[in-house]
Amino acid sequence: MMKELPLSKVYQFIEPGPVVLLTTQVPGTKPNVMTMSWLMMLEFEPPLIACVVAEGNYSFAALQKQHKCVIAVPPANLAKIVTDIGNCTGGDTDKFGSFDLTPLPASQVEAPLIGEAIVNLECRVKDSQMVKAYNLFVLECVKAWETPKLKDAPMLHHHGYGHFSVDGERIHIKSKMR
Repeated sequence: MMKELPLSKVYQFIEPGPVVLLTTQVPGTKPNVMTMSWLMMLEFEPPLIACVVAEGNYSFAALQKQHKCVIAVPPANLAKIVTDIGNCTGGDTDKFGSFDLTPLPASQVEAPLIGEAIVNLECRVKDSQMVKAYNLFVLECVKAWETPKLKDAPMLHHHGYGHFSVDGERIHIKSKMR
């Protein structure tokens, strides 16, 4: 028997990807990092990623101004830090300092890479036509970095209201794609 699901809970089942950290930096200010889980791939090459950054977030203004950011995929063992980052604002918190994250220089954007991440993606805003209506940015990944020792580290997936799942067993099924 089925039970009606409140529409406010739909996103908990459709969450498309891992929880990530988005870094931004405006010249003359400290770098900022925010937790984000509303993102999805749009294209393979060049990699295009759509993400939602709420207008009220400190990172929104930086992304609007600089049109550049880094998307860092943290390992699941950083769950507490990732959650704490999401529960404060860069407007009054030095998140890199407060959470002992290692900022590393990026090669294509001003925003820093995160040393503890599995993968760091340097991105530029490719399309902002849907920002006004939906706070949706389309980003083009222009440089990607991986941390080899973390390549098999499990990732976090957000299910809302402090609930997460962690990647489980990985399987491989032959595909015509790479």
